[in-house]
Amino acid sequence: MASYSSSAAAVEIADAAPWVSKSSSPWVRGPLWDGFWMLSALWLAPIVLWLAHGYSNPESSPLDLLYFGLTALFWIGHRLSSTYLAYCTEAYRPLLRAQPIRFVLLPLLVTAGCFALFLPADSALPWTREERLIGLAIIDYACVTYHFAAQHFGALSLYRTRAERGWCIRTRRLDRFFALIVGGVLVFVADILAGAVAYQDHWIDRWSFATRIVSAQDGIRGGAILALFIATAVMLFAEARARRWSLPRVLYIVGIAVMVGLALRPRSLFLFLVLWTSQHWILATGLASRTSCAAAAPTRGIVRRVLHRLNVRPWAVMLFLMVLSVVLLPLFEVEANRETGTYYGDRIFGAIATQLRTSSWVPVLVALGFATGFIHYLLDRSVYRMSDPQVRAAASGLADRPR
Repeated sequence: MASYSSSAAAVEIADAAPWVSKSSSPWVRGPLWDGFWMLSALWLAPIVLWLAHGYSNPESSPLDLLYFGLTALFWIGHRLSSTYLAYCTEAYRPLLRAQPIRFVLLPLLVTAGCFALFLPADSALPWTREERLIGLAIIDYACVTYHFAAQHFGALSLYRTRAERGWCIRTRRLDRFFALIVGGVLVFVADILAGAVAYQDHWIDRWSFATRIVSAQDGIRGGAILALFIATAVMLFAEARARRWSLPRVLYIVGIAVMVGLALRPRSLFLFLVLWTSQHWILATGLASRTSCAAAAPTRGIVRRVLHRLNVRPWAVMLFLMVLSVVLLPLFEVEANRETGTYYGDRIFGAIATQLRTSSWVPVLVALGFATGFIHYLLDRSVYRMSDPQVRAAASGLADRPR
């Protein structure tokens, strides 16, 4: 199975105060746009189940073709989307000067650290390259699990604010609890039960209670499903009682519940992987395309003016990220498919992709893959940190009324 969790991808919109104008729409763009980009779990889930129906091995079903297409179009584009917003848009240019540690220094340190870890030969450091890869992959798994949960909190926060309830601390706490427990802890439990945690045999399986988890997995699944049902019911009940309830919030909550419910089903690992990662990528790409579309035009610089003409057109940003994703797919698969898995880049680039995995560039590509992943986690937190007035001004494309 393709291991794309390191890409993965997320948006964290951590706001505590209202920042969307009064009488704004509860939707980011509108029902149709939000239905595709923000609420993709609701249309992806039935497609995933339909394509895998009747196949004992879902990876041999038409679902694999769908995942190939979604991976090629959205995986790398989503990973680089926050980097693109930070460094290639006029909206975020003031933040590079005002917050150099967050936007410049930390990404540089992360990049240098990853290359310093993977470029030295086996004998140059106390750990072999394989040991370094395993250790960093486990750290990456922990980061990406939180990253996915944080994106769900961010989407709920965005819809909460659009419903003019950004001031409601109680709802914000419920959103965070639901995102972290359901979108984080329960997914981690499902991964353990399915044996899908990154290099699980190197750490989880060595814990003393690992064998008890396997023997009691039916009971654990049942308890996790009950917890999912209760948490979802609490969220929906709280939304129904709100003074300004939000249909997009209700739909997003249901979407999370559907995805995690699929994760907790036995033998549904590939189905969940397709649904969970694809929803994350699509949402991140959609938001990135609109975030800086309201930025003012630059006064000088040919490159800046060209980029600005691209950035004020959400469809153009979306298309650019999708093309970038396809072109860079074989480079990043070298790092992503650390264990066994399907290399989708081979289907597009053939021998070129295969040769990359056996070339002398492998340590460089592995370091690049980890570096861009960790930078993605950092910059997502930075470019969507709506508690910061400067970030709110930069991301005005998400705050403006739908046009």
